[in-house]
Amino acid sequence: METTTVMSGLCTDLYEIRMAASYLRRGMTAPATFSLFVRKLPRDRGFLVAAGLADCLDFLQEFHFDTDELSYLSDVVGLDADDLAALGELRFTGEVRAVPEGRVVFAGEPLLEVTAPIAQAQLVETALLNFVTFQTSVATKAARCRIAAPHADLIDFAARRTHGLEAARAVARASAIAGFAGTSYVAAAREFGLPASGTMAHSYIEAFPDERAAFTAFAEDFPGITVFLVDTYDTLEGVRRAIEVAAGRSEELVGIRLDSGDLAELARRSRRLLDEAGFADAKIMASGGLDEHQLADLSDAPIDAFGIGTRMGVSADAPSLDSAYKLVEYDHRPVMKLSPGKLTAPGSKQVHRGAPGEPELLSLRDDIAPSGREPLLEIVMRDGVRLHDPENVEVARRRFEGDLRWLPDMARQLTDPSPVEVTWSPKLQRLTGELRHALATRMGLKDTSE
Repeated sequence: METTTVMSGLCTDLYEIRMAASYLRRGMTAPATFSLFVRKLPRDRGFLVAAGLADCLDFLQEFHFDTDELSYLSDVVGLDADDLAALGELRFTGEVRAVPEGRVVFAGEPLLEVTAPIAQAQLVETALLNFVTFQTSVATKAARCRIAAPHADLIDFAARRTHGLEAARAVARASAIAGFAGTSYVAAAREFGLPASGTMAHSYIEAFPDERAAFTAFAEDFPGITVFLVDTYDTLEGVRRAIEVAAGRSEELVGIRLDSGDLAELARRSRRLLDEAGFADAKIMASGGLDEHQLADLSDAPIDAFGIGTRMGVSADAPSLDSAYKLVEYDHRPVMKLSPGKLTAPGSKQVHRGAPGEPELLSLRDDIAPSGREPLLEIVMRDGVRLHDPENVEVARRRFEGDLRWLPDMARQLTDPSPVEVTWSPKLQRLTGELRHALATRMGLKDTSE
């Protein structure tokens, strides 16, 4: 399936282009490693779910500047002919190591590392941060919904409220990775092979003379998928009308949807009405401004499925991550940033995961792997070509389900969680201290490494 993700070389910030042009003018073509990570978790987040890698790899593999884009850079940005020629020939030829999508990660751990000639690695910063930051935010929000309602089907209803249709596409996929059962957004369902879900809106019912007429028409036109929206006028009367229409047609009532009011009480009373009418198998679905906290409050209600929209689709309580894409090595020389509160760990990294409850271990890539621990970052692209075909969402979902079982209860909590600790290997600690001291000495700064 052809992706709708934009691949233009202009999908970057202007300073990336200026820096790349300067590197190229000065013949700075040595390999650079940039690390993409989240500095700290948002409030009430005990973990993150890695997502967005698929779009990153598509972008890197297709990255280029076309003739019109180069003309724009000449006319508006003021690059000269040599700059334009160099950018016109530029393609991404580097390597990417990444945490596979669906894996649980924590602050300070690289979600991906890019190693490529420095101009290439610099130019792709904006796009990679965009893909990973947004989709990881949404996948994490969706995962929290999954934790709050482990036995219900969750459906992505967010498309109409996301910040653009590209975002709606990404939300459908990210929520599916985190265990959602389907999406209402048809384009994403088609692209990613997800179940498409949806029946009727209140406008459909209002277009008919009364509720019974609307339900009858829908049952005639779509037999076998008769899920009726019952709260347009009076919810319990709507349930009774749905039962009458289904009984009158001698067919199965697949379910009803509640979209307003006291969902817990209405679900209980609706369940009694359905059971008494012989529709014990009819499902109850609920929607309407829900997120993980409302789902937790509804855990005892007889609701089989939830439509989750706005609050998940924009990750309303944590709409962004404190993510960064920082140079950690250039020309085989480790580098670091000393800014207060934004210090970066030098060198290419690996993350080693142990048993549930054990701290994560962040190490240099060439550290000896500790026994009994699993390395999280894998090589996913080499020489600018992805090593494997794009994976089905189901593969990432299985990863997520495995990591969710691994995740300690303290990190799963919806409020006041305690994330798994991330410790640094002795070798990484030593390199950081030595490099900090060397930089402070060279710059004439006070050494604060003690």
